[in-house]
Amino acid sequence: MLQNTMSVKDFVKFGRKVVAVGRNYRAHAAELGNPVPTEPLLFLKPSSSFLEEGGSIVVPSRCTEVHYEVELGVVIGTGGKNIPESSALSHIGGYTLALDMTAREIQSEAKKKGHPWSVAKGYDTFCPVSSFIEKEKIVLEDCHLWLKVDGEMKQNGSTKNMIYSVPYLISYISAIFTLEPGDVIITGTPEGVGPVKPGQTLTAGIEGVLEMTFPVVSA
Repeated sequence: MLQNTMSVKDFVKFGRKVVAVGRNYRAHAAELGNPVPTEPLLFLKPSSSFLEEGGSIVVPSRCTEVHYEVELGVVIGTGGKNIPESSALSHIGGYTLALDMTAREIQSEAKKKGHPWSVAKGYDTFCPVSSFIEKEKIVLEDCHLWLKVDGEMKQNGSTKNMIYSVPYLISYISAIFTLEPGDVIITGTPEGVGPVKPGQTLTAGIEGVLEMTFPVVSA
């Protein structure tokens, strides 16, 4: 287990889980015809889905519609259980920019059947991430996220529009899953999600902080 916040920079190598928050922006819930949740909607992505810049997003052969979703990722520095919302920020080691790649047709079928989303969300390369971001560089109250497909802007939103704040999410999640150093919470996506195909390129960024680029290829 990671023992200090310096090693949290290696979250891709050592992080044990990715806790994802669904429908945390009202406009995104609306664009997919989903109700706004009355409490955080959580699912897990395996750490094996991490992809660092320099790699390619692989569209599995069975997937006919893979969507991009740009999100702010919170990297846990100090673990805990039942973390109070008032002290949640002290458990953050830093941040990352993440893409929650989703096999949308598989997810839609799972929803109809009341099945989990693990397959739709968990393929290898389905969690591309940026390098580690020092916590002082992010203004949680108004962090601007954007994503382009082949240079065309598709998503452009701010964390100020999140339904559930980062401190609330840390407190809520830690009451269910013990949070450990290196764990990542991806906090939901603004509106503008859509399909991406092999041969296209995704570029995403946090305004004034960084940007990252991932090519998309066939399996």
